[in-house]
Amino acid sequence: MNFGALGWGKTNRLAQMFKPNQDGEYHTVMLAVDHPYFYGPTEGLIDPRKTIRPIVPYADAISPAKGTLEYCLDPFVTTPVILRVTGGNSLTRRDELSNEHIITSVDEAVRLNAIGVSVSVYIDSDHQTQTIKNLGTLANQASKYGLLVLGITAVGATLEQRIKGEGAGDDTFDAARYFAHAGRIIQENGADIVKTYYCDNFEQVREGIQVPIVIAGGKKIPEQEALEFTYNAISAGANGVDMGRNIFQAEAPAEMIQAVKSIVHEGKTPDEAMVIYDELKQGTP
Repeated sequence: MNFGALGWGKTNRLAQMFKPNQDGEYHTVMLAVDHPYFYGPTEGLIDPRKTIRPIVPYADAISPAKGTLEYCLDPFVTTPVILRVTGGNSLTRRDELSNEHIITSVDEAVRLNAIGVSVSVYIDSDHQTQTIKNLGTLANQASKYGLLVLGITAVGATLEQRIKGEGAGDDTFDAARYFAHAGRIIQENGADIVKTYYCDNFEQVREGIQVPIVIAGGKKIPEQEALEFTYNAISAGANGVDMGRNIFQAEAPAEMIQAVKSIVHEGKTPDEAMVIYDELKQGTP
């Protein structure tokens, strides 16, 4: 992974969350728990003190919003934090999901000891310019402190339908081309890391983006499928995954994140990782 000419502070913060394997390749397994900022209470995150605290030590980084971080997470755990700082939307008005603003300041992220901030960018949405401006503003402010900026390719309600092939003519939507386009715009406007989605022809996305790429875990799927998804993403060139529901909604969350890490950091196959998951559940690693 090319860390680029980021300066000592950003390089050190990247090294806190991206871990080298025996071949010197850097990868990360992030734990996404920022869903309540627009979902509200979410299965697995209704009380993060009970469900998330036991998982956090296994993550290479965690991405909460301010409320979960301050009120629910253990400050004595040293897992690095990428703090969600944009919001202003909710699922109660799904057609306005792209209408995000900067909610938490970079100064507040520094106070909370985050190593970086995350911001959603909605390319080809009604609020495209606004969310790109959010990214640029945060990138400029974060650079003063050497904080990382994770730019998220967010799709919103309308684009989600197009990507799924819903609606007349949308079955021809080229997801790889869209994610490559969106990810590169996010990179060019100041993101140090791009969070995006895995899709067919993902190599096209990888080729057009030079900063590290982490893959969103998406909706809950069976554990075996989630492990296959992880393997395919890493094999296609992703530098890591930022999984939420496929970990904290799994039957055994702590065991699941360890199985995911075995693929990302050790090169295990999905079948080998599933064996690890089952053995950990049975207490016989």
